[in-house]
Amino acid sequence: MEIIEIGCVLTNRLGAVLDSRSFIVRPVRQPILSVFCTELTNITQAMVDSAPTLPNAIAQMDTWLDDTGPDLLWCSWGNYDLNHLKAQCTLDNADSRLLHLSHLNLKKLWRLTTKQRKKTSLASALAYHGLTFDGQPHRGIDDARNIARLLPFLNWSLADDLDEN
Repeated sequence: MEIIEIGCVLTNRLGAVLDSRSFIVRPVRQPILSVFCTELTNITQAMVDSAPTLPNAIAQMDTWLDDTGPDLLWCSWGNYDLNHLKAQCTLDNADSRLLHLSHLNLKKLWRLTTKQRKKTSLASALAYHGLTFDGQPHRGIDDARNIARLLPFLNWSLADDLDEN
């Protein structure tokens, strides 16, 4: 599976969204999206056909992130996005600024905060706090925005105990 979208949300720890952006990526090894992928994400073949390849999308994202300052921390729900980005950047000879920053697994922090061990999907975590998923599940930008909605519920003092990199 190739990355077809990088969804980014700039936020503070209280979940206030400062900016957000979706970077659609044109896959090169398997350029034709499956019906399953299109139905899962609502990303169309036309969208990826007109998108840049991963190295160019990464360059656009890094330019967008240039004004964020040195204290940027990137987070994801689990480590899948981190590992997938690392692997595909290696394959495509791309160097993402994100891979040089500290990464925080928010699913792990949420589990530590709530003591939940089961039902730790993003949708389940939202439901735990009386929230419903807003947008298209598995669409990078919508996943990122929904993750940001969970930030006010996290015990950030526990984040210091997590060593992700």
